[in-house]
Amino acid sequence: MYLKKTSGPRSVTTANGSILSLADLPPAGTVRWVASRKATVVRAVLYGLISQNKALDLYNLSVDEFQSWVQALHDHGETALKTTQSQKYRQPKVY
Repeated sequence: MYLKKTSGPRSVTTANGSILSLADLPPAGTVRWVASRKATVVRAVLYGLISQNKALDLYNLSVDEFQSWVQALHDHGETALKTTQSQKYRQPKVY
C-alpha cells in the first residue's frame, strides 16, 4: 500500500476524544453544505488538521463565511450550522 506524503498530521484527536482524519473531510469542491460537513471542516481547522487557507481554497469559501461557521459552532453548537436555523441564532447588529 502506498501512502501519499503530506505535510502536517494525518489525524488529530478532538476535545471529546474522537479522531478526525483527512479521510473524514468532505470532498474538495463540495457545493451542498449540511451542518455536519461544516462542523467537520471547522474542527479540522481548529485542531490543526488543515490550515484555514487550505480549507478556504479547497472548498471555495470566503473568510467571512468560514468565520460565521466558527462563531455559530462555538456559540450554539452544530445545530446552529443548519441553514434553516440561521435566523434563530443570528445576533442582531448593534450600531
